[in-house]
Amino acid sequence: MIGVRCEEIAAAVQGELVGVDPGAVVDGAVVTDSREAVPGGLFVALPGERVDGHDFVAAVTEAGVTVSLTTRPVEGFPCIVVADAQKALGDLAALVISRLPDLTIIGLTGSSGKTSTKDLIAQLLAPYGPTVAAIGSQNNEIGHPRTALKADLSTRFLVAEMGARHVGDITYLCRITPPKVGLVLNVGHSHIGEFGSQDAIAVAKGELIEAVRPGGTAILNADDPRVAAMADRTQEAVVTWGESAGADVRAADVELDSLGRPGFTLLIGGEEHAVQLQVVGEHQVANALAAAAAVQAVGLTPEQIAAGLSKATAASKWRMEVTERADGVTIINDAYNANPESVRAALKALVAIGRARKARTWAVLGPMGELGDSHTEEHDGIGRLAVRLDVQRLLVVGEEARPIHLGASLEGSWGNESAYVGTMDEALELLGKELQQGDVVLVKASRYVGLDKLATALLKEDAQ
Repeated sequence: MIGVRCEEIAAAVQGELVGVDPGAVVDGAVVTDSREAVPGGLFVALPGERVDGHDFVAAVTEAGVTVSLTTRPVEGFPCIVVADAQKALGDLAALVISRLPDLTIIGLTGSSGKTSTKDLIAQLLAPYGPTVAAIGSQNNEIGHPRTALKADLSTRFLVAEMGARHVGDITYLCRITPPKVGLVLNVGHSHIGEFGSQDAIAVAKGELIEAVRPGGTAILNADDPRVAAMADRTQEAVVTWGESAGADVRAADVELDSLGRPGFTLLIGGEEHAVQLQVVGEHQVANALAAAAAVQAVGLTPEQIAAGLSKATAASKWRMEVTERADGVTIINDAYNANPESVRAALKALVAIGRARKARTWAVLGPMGELGDSHTEEHDGIGRLAVRLDVQRLLVVGEEARPIHLGASLEGSWGNESAYVGTMDEALELLGKELQQGDVVLVKASRYVGLDKLATALLKEDAQ
């Protein structure tokens, strides 16, 4: 973080200095976890489910932080007291970003694929200037400003992934990091239980396009009608990507290798270049096209883009991680999160890998969260799709996910092709007995389920 005096911070966050030298400088990391405190940094005391950040102000002061952002004075320790520490974090990030005039901000959002696309964009840009991007999916009102605060005067690019659960969330994040390039991937069903409809989700995602700065570029998915329609929400340049013939950035001749990694011809800027992705799943082609369009908008050439895409790897954990056990069983850990779109993409990738290897395929699926009234319908649809794709074995874990098993049964699954278990321990026991050499196993569910633990257990020697 760039150096900022405490009196400047207090003015920006509408806070009161308590026990603080107004001229003291914060130039270290801004943290919300006391264990990450560093000398010269700033600690944001947030209330948690189990602990209150104010209880750690003494510890972080001893660790050397310059000051803590708090909602009440902590006697004997330097604080900037504010009404809302979370909002103050965002206000501080906005102040820092406003002092970085040479920074180019690429903002992106979408119902699925955000983190994978963010990782691709960051890797494409890194060779051409210092680049800051979130680790994993830190895309909310806490993770987003913390990522922004990592930028300094040397940073050329900030890749700002933006999530939303309500209309107005992305507008708020864009006030912190006004984007020069705004990218919307898709409008799906993620968080539809919160929004109520896909149209409401489109309203929220389109806030990013409305926030694109003058002289900037909006990057839109030509294959998603709700996204394509967002062109009407900006006066700035619009670039499209997708399979549609009229898209500005397209892919041709897509083929998957034995690990499910797509190769294709990139059509961009009137040129054609071969690309071999190192990430898994045909759905990654869409992410790659979106990333290509975004970095072209900030000056990369088609040749640089194709070369960068062919080198980029999966940078965030539990997203189509493919690992082969010593006994020849392959585990695909895609258990970071799940929504109907991402589960469909993962199932198709599983089948493609199985087909290439002539291997038996297993889909181990848990529930998808926040689907509201469409919960049963969407889970039923996933079960039916697994049958239609000819996934050889379907194992459904947890009561919330049971409609997947029922849907598969109604679609024509018979015998033990589809099975239901109530717990991860039961799933692990069944898999331990029935997995055979060469099998390919996909593990996927919403994050709160913790099915990543099952994938990790499957990779341990004692699970074989």
